[in-house]
Amino acid sequence: MAGDPAMQNQNLVCQYHQDVGHTTENCRTLWNHLEQLTGSCPTKVMIVSHTLAKESGSRPKRIKCDIPILGFSKEDKVGTIQPHDNALVVTLRIGNYNVNRVMVDQGSSADIMYHDLFRGLNLKLEDLTAYDSPLISFERKTVIPKGQICLPVQSSPEIVDVDFIVVDAFSPYTTIVARPWLHALGVVSSTLHVKVKFPSGGHIEEILGSQSVARQCMSAAILRQAEPESSASAAKDL
Repeated sequence: MAGDPAMQNQNLVCQYHQDVGHTTENCRTLWNHLEQLTGSCPTKVMIVSHTLAKESGSRPKRIKCDIPILGFSKEDKVGTIQPHDNALVVTLRIGNYNVNRVMVDQGSSADIMYHDLFRGLNLKLEDLTAYDSPLISFERKTVIPKGQICLPVQSSPEIVDVDFIVVDAFSPYTTIVARPWLHALGVVSSTLHVKVKFPSGGHIEEILGSQSVARQCMSAAILRQAEPESSASAAKDL
């Protein structure tokens, strides 16, 4: 190290240089070197920092870096109607089309596409691969899928391929994206905050849900359930 050793503070020890005159936590050469090695990744820097702290008995300073957090706060409720019990309904680009009434369901393990959307995307039955495991519809009926199809789902700027199970049954939604899509994109969803978040390019992207559309879908489902009861009552009157 440069300088007259006799003029240096002998009580200050740098483990990196194995010399005196300054502490490890104040060693600019060390921190510059760490940033180069880790690409300024805060997690890696802090692991090395923790190790050095144990060895030197000191607590190295953290490198200040504004890293977005993949989570939700009260600010995420701004613009929403609270309290509510709405489903999380968003718009996604599936194939080459912007698709509305997409339900985000983290409790499901299957990504579902309903037949009306399948036809609306100009897809054909010959585009499907076999999938014959039965599913339960919104009307609590057992449904045999038409098949399965893999389509790109874009959540700007990220695109992931999703295997949709195509069913011909009633649903107030056009499709349901579930854990396979959530996990592939690294999505964290919140029905309370009516949005999903996912990491992309070193920052956090958001997709906002629509409470009004969610309520329209719920109303359509309720009306659909009431139709059989109305038909049965009319038949009795006859």
